[in-house]
Amino acid sequence: MVWLLSGLSEPLPAYTRTALILTIAAVGAAREAGLFDIPLPQNARQVPQEVLQFRLRRGSLQFGFELGTGVRTYVSASTPYVLALGLLLSHQGIAATAAVGTAFGAGRALSAALTLWSRDPDRDTAIAVRMPWIKNITAFTALGSLAILLLA
Repeated sequence: MVWLLSGLSEPLPAYTRTALILTIAAVGAAREAGLFDIPLPQNARQVPQEVLQFRLRRGSLQFGFELGTGVRTYVSASTPYVLALGLLLSHQGIAATAAVGTAFGAGRALSAALTLWSRDPDRDTAIAVRMPWIKNITAFTALGSLAILLLA
């Protein structure tokens, strides 16, 4: 879907698209740093746990479909939105867009799998403590990487 819509940005000059991508990435990083609060577009409904508990294989496919299509999404970090808008504005090829989508999906699947496999009762607390740092590092890494790639 992002790849199809990216054609709408093609008429914009390359320098305008670059400026927009870097501005969006900077706003995302500033949001993660807590400089201001911007609500993220999302349908904040979780996939019910019963989907994965009773039918693991079928439930995993349902989870991936619902998350990937936006039927149910709860993404608290800015970086996925920055990357999606970056792909939309940069008008990459279908292979690059599919690779980014696949990597995002694999990361989400790995997170769910590690949660399922973990037997540590303090895991949720440890994740909650680390999450702000992870979101900040990810946002600033995305901003720096985009700046290097687009301005080089």
